[in-house]
Amino acid sequence: MSHTLKGKTIAILVTDGFEQVELTGPRDALKEAGAKVKILSGSKDKVRGWNHDQPADNFKVDGTFETARIDEYDAVLLPGGVINSDQIRNLPKAQEIVQKASEAGKPIAVICHGAWLLVSAGLVKGKTLTSWNSLKDDINNAGGHWVDRQVVKDGLLISSRKPDDLPAFNKQLIETLAA
Repeated sequence: MSHTLKGKTIAILVTDGFEQVELTGPRDALKEAGAKVKILSGSKDKVRGWNHDQPADNFKVDGTFETARIDEYDAVLLPGGVINSDQIRNLPKAQEIVQKASEAGKPIAVICHGAWLLVSAGLVKGKTLTSWNSLKDDINNAGGHWVDRQVVKDGLLISSRKPDDLPAFNKQLIETLAA
């Protein structure tokens, strides 16, 4: 890719049960562009990805939600996965991280069910975004505007629907971070 993200650090927020390719695809694209990527979780040791409905690989955690400081990161990435997204949306410290990222004017990139955390953190009102289609009512009921598109950028909020959309999502995320 022609954009360089040297000197940028991206926080990926997950719990067990995230859709593995929604972490690895963007992580690898960000690293290829020169960014550092850190996995943050409520767990101190490792988290486990899923390939749709099957357990997949374990990933080392670089830091916890409790100790994370948003000023150490240039952006936040929220992979989906139903299990992960249903758990993380109920964690006050995870909500606090995305709220502080929004307040600080940092990009937040979200895929699939990951938008649930933004709904629970009160960050979708007045925003246009996409997600897995089953979140349409949640987003609209929270004051957002859901659309069915491969990737949507509304200010510093970047959203995508599913793993098939990762190439467009990664391209938009890197362009936004490089700007």
